[in-house]
Amino acid sequence: MNIIDELEWRDAINQQTDAEGLRELTNTKSVSLYCGVDPTGDSMHIGHLIPFMVLKRFQLAGHRPVILIGGATGTIGDPSGRQSERSLQTLEQVQANVDALTAQMKKLFVTESDNQVRMVNNYDWTHKMNVIEFLRDYGKNFSINTMLAKDVVSSRLDSGISFTEFSYQILQSLDYLHLYQHEDVQLQVGGSDQWGNITSGLDLIRKKEGADAKVFGLTIPLMLKSDGTKFGKSAGGAIWLDPKKTTPYEFYQFWANSDDRDVVKYLKYFTFLTREEIEALAEKVQTEPHKREAQKALAEEMTRFVHGEELLEQAKRITAALFSGDIRSLTAEEIEEGFKEMPTYTSGKESKNIVDWLVDLGIEPSKRQAREDITKGAISLNGERVTELGVEVTAEDAIGGRFIIIRKGKKNYSLVKLA
Repeated sequence: MNIIDELEWRDAINQQTDAEGLRELTNTKSVSLYCGVDPTGDSMHIGHLIPFMVLKRFQLAGHRPVILIGGATGTIGDPSGRQSERSLQTLEQVQANVDALTAQMKKLFVTESDNQVRMVNNYDWTHKMNVIEFLRDYGKNFSINTMLAKDVVSSRLDSGISFTEFSYQILQSLDYLHLYQHEDVQLQVGGSDQWGNITSGLDLIRKKEGADAKVFGLTIPLMLKSDGTKFGKSAGGAIWLDPKKTTPYEFYQFWANSDDRDVVKYLKYFTFLTREEIEALAEKVQTEPHKREAQKALAEEMTRFVHGEELLEQAKRITAALFSGDIRSLTAEEIEEGFKEMPTYTSGKESKNIVDWLVDLGIEPSKRQAREDITKGAISLNGERVTELGVEVTAEDAIGGRFIIIRKGKKNYSLVKLA
């Protein structure tokens, strides 16, 4: 299957500048293509992955990805998708972010079997350029009328846009020209909001290199959840690739909790499962939705891709322990990860009757309620049901000497840290 057919089946194409020309090119040669990300933070989130999953598919089909980290454009600020100016970062902060994103990209794209991936930074070919050179050699090729008509600019005319952000599309166009000239890049991939910037790059290349230059642009559909909300967010905010910002367990749970209406779309877009495998899972969504097999497959594939096999297994262990109540099978580190967003209390290490302990912490509102819940079997300590009112809670109960887990009812967990 041609890579374009693959992308079409997966609903991963929004716009193309020349669909037939790109199909013919990918049939005849290994194509160099690029996608860029600006270092606005020290980690990507899963929204950033959307165009890069397409880049990965090209890589697996034998094409040559070039990954651009925008050390220069990141100091300017992309106006795409925004109604206000970005806050400028210091050059030191931008460089720290460049280093962090480069490490993430290498983990996802550079493999032992394929080390042909190129990592580039547009700061390398822009920082020595002076303002006269920029205006004379590049600015002369851009019409203000055309730039104003681009959605990315026209949408900001009422609220205002600085010359700095207005010039962003020139810098991105310059990137495409440089990569065409020095890396034989013939295709730029980006989100749907990048269409104006991509077509500006094609125009610049043809003005500089001739109208016959074979260059192409492809954008990815805007991804929304079935309820119309933006993909990639949870109650706690963005889902980050950095395990220190979003733990592998939280990452796994995000995908595992996908709506039945969204899960097949996500399987097509984000995983490398075959068409047959995805269609079989889609059938399970219709016939056995309660088993959530599609969600489990999605969570496993994505966590393995981003975090690796070891952290996937850890996320699955935490998930299984919380489902079964087998809390003592977890390490203190796994408890810290799995209970990160749950109500947290701090206790001293002295021995105390469980009724008093629950009330003093605030887990139970009164001794009467605590005694009632205990005698009814509604309280579990580290996965073991407590039914005796005379039980003493001691430091020895703490897993790893650090944590005690209380469950009240079926699903109300609390994390108690020993001080």
